Amino acid sequence: MGFDGLVMLDAAAVRAGLDYPGCIAMVRDAMKSLSAGITRQLPRGVIDLGGGRLFGQMPAALGDDGMFGAKLISVFPEPDRPTIRRHRGLVVLFDPVDGRPVCVADAEEITHIRTAAATAVATDALARTDAKSLLLIGTGGQARTHLKALPLVRDFKRIMVWGRDAAKAEALALETGISAVTDLSQAVTQADVICTLTGASEPVLRGGWLRPGTHVNLVGSSVPGPVEVDGELVRRCRYIADSRANALLAAAEFLAARAAGLVDDSHIVAEIGEVLLGRIQGRQSDEQITAYKSLGHAVQDLAAAAHLYRRALEP
Repeated sequence: MGFDGLVMLDAAAVRAGLDYPGCIAMVRDAMKSLSAGITRQLPRGVIDLGGGRLFGQMPAALGDDGMFGAKLISVFPEPDRPTIRRHRGLVVLFDPVDGRPVCVADAEEITHIRTAAATAVATDALARTDAKSLLLIGTGGQARTHLKALPLVRDFKRIMVWGRDAAKAEALALETGISAVTDLSQAVTQADVICTLTGASEPVLRGGWLRPGTHVNLVGSSVPGPVEVDGELVRRCRYIADSRANALLAAAEFLAARAAGLVDDSHIVAEIGEVLLGRIQGRQSDEQITAYKSLGHAVQDLAAAAHLYRRALEP
């Protein structure tokens, strides 16, 4: 039994309909709306299935009169590459008038694009305006989407990539025309903006390496446990999250730093939406180190899916 008028959008349809400039604008609005209390979401629910397998549920509503729904997603290691974790699932949208499910969209592709768009929004708000060098730590799908999104908000003159597998970093560099680096600590001292995009369970980036004025986007870890950066980095930075409530539950590097006594809950100084609304200052000086913790908003996913749904209905 099917549903009349249900729009199904596979990965190809998502890629075709969700451009980066448009997604950046949508994510910026979604972040502001969440912090303003217009949209609502529940904390991400995660069921640990064992063996590195997770099942996540992220419900949200785009306002009292807006669409509502959820992202349902599995995070599983690849059978032949256990260090690589795929995010597969669906974003389901419901009509706010009669409650019908109206759209099902590929969640993996939406997640790839909107995550990079969210990083671009945060970088635009928090990085120095004269930032010229970008370092990507990680060589997977998020490295590629971030390469498309971040140059839309800063005019980078040099883009570097480092990976735990040097051959993969070199291959990505040859494919995209950026520079592969092998000495991560040295590359960090040359970067104005850094994105951690790995599945690392232990820190690959150290706070002691950062030079004043750096902005760091913490993207790879989205559940308690795996940390990409050490506690010293968390301690040194002005720490801003996409969602304070979610960060207190799932921002692994923050939770580890708090458990070590390096920071307390007040170290999360703002949500990025509060910065965008002008309620709390983001970067306070050119010398300050800033960090943005990306856990992912369900409202970001729903806003992207709603945009795709509206486009699908156009004649």
